[in-house]
Amino acid sequence: MAVLSVAVAVMLGTIGGCSQETKPLAFEPNLVHAMKYEIKEGVPMEQASEDAFWIVTEMFGTPENPKLPSVITEDEEFASIVSVENLQRASGRIGEEGRGLYQTHCVTCHGVTGNGRGELSATMNPYPRDYRKGVFKFKSTERGEKPLREDLAGLIKNGINGSRMVAIPSLTEEDVEALVDYVIYLSWRGELERMLIDDAIYELDFEEGDRIINPAYQNSADEEEKEEFEDSWELAEDFAMEIGEAWLEAPDAVVEVPDPPEGFVVPDSHEEFVAAMSDDRAETLTASVERGRELFRGKIAACSKCHGENGRGDGQNTDYDDWTKEWTLGIGIKPENRDALIKLLARGALPPVNAKPRNFALGAFHGGAKASDLYMRITQGIEGSPMPAVTFVDGQFEEDDVWHLINFIRSLQESTEESGSETEAETPQQT
Repeated sequence: MAVLSVAVAVMLGTIGGCSQETKPLAFEPNLVHAMKYEIKEGVPMEQASEDAFWIVTEMFGTPENPKLPSVITEDEEFASIVSVENLQRASGRIGEEGRGLYQTHCVTCHGVTGNGRGELSATMNPYPRDYRKGVFKFKSTERGEKPLREDLAGLIKNGINGSRMVAIPSLTEEDVEALVDYVIYLSWRGELERMLIDDAIYELDFEEGDRIINPAYQNSADEEEKEEFEDSWELAEDFAMEIGEAWLEAPDAVVEVPDPPEGFVVPDSHEEFVAAMSDDRAETLTASVERGRELFRGKIAACSKCHGENGRGDGQNTDYDDWTKEWTLGIGIKPENRDALIKLLARGALPPVNAKPRNFALGAFHGGAKASDLYMRITQGIEGSPMPAVTFVDGQFEEDDVWHLINFIRSLQESTEESGSETEAETPQQT
């Protein structure tokens, strides 16, 4: 619970006017990622975890003094991904002049390390995003690709509808850009730590004393030891650049959402839907809704399997997101088996919670409610979640049918009176 301790210490110190006496803000090593391999492979991972953490600390600095590895800053293209000036603005403590944006607005949910373990995280479903996996759910790019800066900026600026991540009107455009850079920074740093451990588990023999890196060799007079250090460091730099390449390539992976075919009626909001059902578009829209209902309940789109026959989120609801599956089912442990998860929970994993399908009656969509947003969610799925991308079948479910599916989903939204007192906050959902 190191992140919670640090967060509480910062809060108490600031309130008490003695912030100078608090402990330095510190990143946590990814002990869960290391422990999952220790359980699965039966090899000790403590040294490997320490080595990987040493590398990312040397390359990326600390929450109070962030930096980027020289292999990134010395390359004009890589250096354009994240601004060191923005990192300074976003990092640091609450109350520091010109700094502290992340601590002020994000840390209570996402944690100092960006691991989704802020002091409020345990009360949320779904949990706040863990940036270290390098996976982001709501974006305009293809599945498997990084988001655009604009995607992250939109989520930070506008919040996520139906979740506890709300819009923060006090943020300036410069503040938003600084936080975007800091989120990328945390993800870059965390993903590198994971990659180092992943590579080591398959390439090194820990029982023979192999290490990811030996810091003692950095300035060794022994040429073999120094060369070993340099080889290890260069491998880490290669991994860092590989992650950077993925961020640079994101603009090339943007999904172009087509316009609905001529003659289709596709409202962009519930209000527009109600209006269209009250004028001369009603017949066309009603036919579209019926076609969408057929697809929703059919075997190919199979939306009702999770969302339920009437889209109320009451279908299959015992699945988990990829962040949870990785350290549970991924190593042969059922998420419900808490006794088997004790070692992982003790190292920072949050208790597994089911990923709840969207209840469309509520009309709240985490990834946006416009028709183009819903088109993206249907055709690309939601990365990291149980929602897959659709599979088109000639003559049965084709690309144009997505618009019918959207219209049916839109038709399911109920007014406040119809849905009673049920709210998104009372029944947290996961798209």
